[in-house]
Amino acid sequence: METKIFLENLERKKKAIGLIHRVYLTQLKNGRKYTASTKTKSEVRGGGRKPWKQKGTGNARAGSSRSPLWVGGGVTFGPKPRIVFKKVNKKERRLAILSALYLKKKEFLFVEDTLFTSSTITKTKQFLAVLKDLNLKADAKILVVLPSANKQLWLATRNLKNIDLTVATCLNIKQLLKTNHIVLSNSTLELINSTYGKHYA
Repeated sequence: METKIFLENLERKKKAIGLIHRVYLTQLKNGRKYTASTKTKSEVRGGGRKPWKQKGTGNARAGSSRSPLWVGGGVTFGPKPRIVFKKVNKKERRLAILSALYLKKKEFLFVEDTLFTSSTITKTKQFLAVLKDLNLKADAKILVVLPSANKQLWLATRNLKNIDLTVATCLNIKQLLKTNHIVLSNSTLELINSTYGKHYA
C-alpha cells in the first residue's frame, strides 16, 4: 500500500490549517495544569481577634489582622487550582490529524511489519542500530507509530528524549507537528486509514 492510496482523499483537506491550529491549541490548553493557589481571608492562620476597639483610637476600623488590606493577610480573588477542559468534536480532531499527516507525508519512512512487532529489540543499543540502518540520526525528532502497544520497545526507547512511541489509534497533533520523521509499517498505515479516514472517504 503506497502513500498515494492513503492520501488520495486528502487533497481537498489542505485548507484545514486553521483547524490544525485550533486543535493544537486545545491540546496544549487541556494539558496544562492550573496548580497556583493562594489563601483567602478565611484561610489565613490567625486574625480571629479584633485588633483594636471600633472607636476612640484614631485608627481606621479593623475587624481582623488577616484582611487583604493588611500585610500577611489573605488575597482577594487570587488563583485557585482548577480543571480546564476545552472540547473538540471527534470529526474535527480526526480531520486535523488527517491534515497533519498530509503535511508530513514527505517524512514518512516505511519499514517491515515485523521490525517493531517482534521482541527482537529489547535494548536501546539495538534500537539505535535500527535507526542507523534506516539512515536516521538519533538526535532527530522521530515518531514511531506502532499497530499495537509494545512494552519491550517502549522500555528500549524511554531514555531517548528525541524518540516518541505511539499507537496508530492514539495519534495527536502535537506529536505529528513536532516530529521530523515518521516511522511506520504498511499495516500501521492501513490501521490509521481505517481509524481516521473512514469518516471522510
